[in-house]
Amino acid sequence: MTHGTEHRFGETTLTIVDGTGRPLPGVDLTVEQTRHAFGFGNIGFDFIGLANGEPDVGTEHLADLFTDVFNTATLPFYWGRFEPERGAPDTDRLRATAEWFRARGTALKGHPLVWHTVQPDWLLGLPLDEVERLQRERIRREVTGFAGLVDTWDAINEVVIMPVFDNGDNAITPLARAKGRIPMIRMAFEEARAANPHATLLLNDFDLSSAYECLIEGVLEAGVQIDAIGLQTHMHQGYWGEETMLAMVDRFARYGLPLHLTETSLVSGDLMPAHIVDLNDHQVPSWPSTPEGEARQADDLERHYRSLVGHPSVEAITYWGITDAGAWLGAPIGLVRADGTPKPSYDVLRRLVKEEWWLGPTTLRTDERGQVRVQGFRGDYRAEVRGSSTAFTVTADDDASAQIVV
Repeated sequence: MTHGTEHRFGETTLTIVDGTGRPLPGVDLTVEQTRHAFGFGNIGFDFIGLANGEPDVGTEHLADLFTDVFNTATLPFYWGRFEPERGAPDTDRLRATAEWFRARGTALKGHPLVWHTVQPDWLLGLPLDEVERLQRERIRREVTGFAGLVDTWDAINEVVIMPVFDNGDNAITPLARAKGRIPMIRMAFEEARAANPHATLLLNDFDLSSAYECLIEGVLEAGVQIDAIGLQTHMHQGYWGEETMLAMVDRFARYGLPLHLTETSLVSGDLMPAHIVDLNDHQVPSWPSTPEGEARQADDLERHYRSLVGHPSVEAITYWGITDAGAWLGAPIGLVRADGTPKPSYDVLRRLVKEEWWLGPTTLRTDERGQVRVQGFRGDYRAEVRGSSTAFTVTADDDASAQIVV
């Protein structure tokens, strides 16, 4: 199924009045968009040092490239790295990073609250009831402590494989095996919901098979409130194509919940061999970006974003890496090369997000009723008239209106 982007547009009628409330006809005003309603995201891992005043050569330039395109950043809350020593979580540095992003108009998401990988070693050997108690406390601590800064969370990650995961010891897999998948999900969502009733909570997985569908159905039937479904699409072996992607998205859209493409990546070098099942098994000494690969990545990325932004159930896309420097698996999946220069894929995405799908400064004139209609991609806008500046929102509401007093 293919879709256009018409459903992303909205319209708001502005009425310009003077201090007495009298409409002003024939008045010129400048209108421009300031933010998309759609979530164009990327991971913010690279900016923790910069946000905390630590020397980080070249990162300021990278930050400018990031904030010029992306309005959402995912921050790392992997328990094993966040609290490697029991009782000494990295709260202050993550908070400083979240505040740094918020000061730049970027919304935050935390990833993840519960996962069986990247766990603290100090959990190993503890009784399961103690592990569960500590996991619950960890959820409440992070969600409460970051409320108002980080209000979107991957509540629990990769539950399909969680009880049977066998690639290294961890304390969460035995807990999941004992409790079951749905009780684990209930624990994550109910603790997070209690800590921040206004949070947006996701169930997230890389397994996009019928096993995930069955799990979602079971969770919904059990009465657990999910705010959005997270779908991971790491495409190190090549772009799946619009037909495959949209067929997959349609399968998960039938639950009537917003869909977030939480982890997206496309390679700008040689593709990973197709026979590899677990992407982590591909270990190479170096994985360079190539001119041919960069051209392919740019084309794939444009097709990927156009098709997903065109799907009415998709609310957000998070790309998994702004730069090749330190990228997952050492793969050339970044939109910026390790030397800080943008790849063609960055330019393509910026053109879509900030030009084709964006209303730049434009001059409009009020009609005889002092009104003007503003049409554009749904999101936040600003109007300036006679030195007065006012923010307003373009929504899907056909009757949306705002009044500007000059």
